[in-house]
Amino acid sequence: MASMIFTDPSSSATARLLPFTRFRNGAVSLRRFVGPVRAGSLTPTFPRTLSLHSPRSSSRFITAAMATEPSAKVIDGKSVAKQIREEISAQVSKMKDAIGVVPGLAVILVGDRKDSATYVRNKKKACESVGINSFEVHLPDDASEQEVLKFISNFNDDPSIHGILVQLPLPSHMNEQNILNAVTIEKDVDGFHPLNIGRLAMRGREPLFVPCTPKGCIELLHRYGVDIKGKRAVVIGRSNIVGMPAAMLLQREDATVTIVHSRTKNPEEITRQADIIISAVGQPNMVRGSWIKPGAVIIDVGINPVEDASSPRGYRLVGDVCYEEVCKIAAAVTPVPGGVGPMTIAMLLSNTLSSAKRAYNFKWEF
Repeated sequence: MASMIFTDPSSSATARLLPFTRFRNGAVSLRRFVGPVRAGSLTPTFPRTLSLHSPRSSSRFITAAMATEPSAKVIDGKSVAKQIREEISAQVSKMKDAIGVVPGLAVILVGDRKDSATYVRNKKKACESVGINSFEVHLPDDASEQEVLKFISNFNDDPSIHGILVQLPLPSHMNEQNILNAVTIEKDVDGFHPLNIGRLAMRGREPLFVPCTPKGCIELLHRYGVDIKGKRAVVIGRSNIVGMPAAMLLQREDATVTIVHSRTKNPEEITRQADIIISAVGQPNMVRGSWIKPGAVIIDVGINPVEDASSPRGYRLVGDVCYEEVCKIAAAVTPVPGGVGPMTIAMLLSNTLSSAKRAYNFKWEF
């Protein structure tokens, strides 16, 4: 097992795995676009939520038990994300009507990576779908770090901007830490500012924002009524973007948390003890059925391209978890694609709305 490679499956790292071509574009533009179950048992509980409200439909409740045929409940992130966007849209509309304020999200894209441009385009569309104003800065690959910092400074001072996101990865000549730290904590909707992470790690402290992908993972567990308190949870992967904050969030929910990483001995044995598994390593089909305890709930963050001659693209996307094997053993599992991915953008919208509400002390809820 010591030879296994663990990587960061965040949107930025996953982008490096995909076989896209870079394009050159020196333009600089600024545009404005206007029956739940306890893990490991079948005891029902009422669903809870992380930051929004749980669905009234019972169709998502996890009721699957172990079977020799596929029986795991599919945790449908696409459907949950759609409902969250509807909830956000209602709050954005109410805020606009009540105080005349529309939340605004600014995205800074450096370079011409086709995959990064796709991510930014998807975020813009998501903003439009809920009524959030989106602003985009596109800088060439050879832009200086100072240029990026200048735009961040301007957005920090702009009252119409409530969230700032720097699309990763950045070109190699830029200091990623310096750039991310330049975003004011009040607009750090990615949740990566050291003060937000520090507050997340400390008991009795509350971060202004939680990183979007880990927040989406916990939200899925809440929306499907998975009981976390007192359960054994294993997080596979320890990236700053997913693994570490996911572990901290689970600990805040009173789970007993173990982190499995590239130096862990007997990862299969450790993972097999878990009631809840969040896998975020970026290795296709690494987590096999033999790793899973019957009745476990699995959140698969990995998005990995594998060769597939039958696909028009020449590849297909799979998770870190071997879905065909674990669906016969687990109580519930997220699909790839269509699981965690849509939730990440939904949580970005949620964080942006929260930032605007905080800035204007707007208290309206459902």
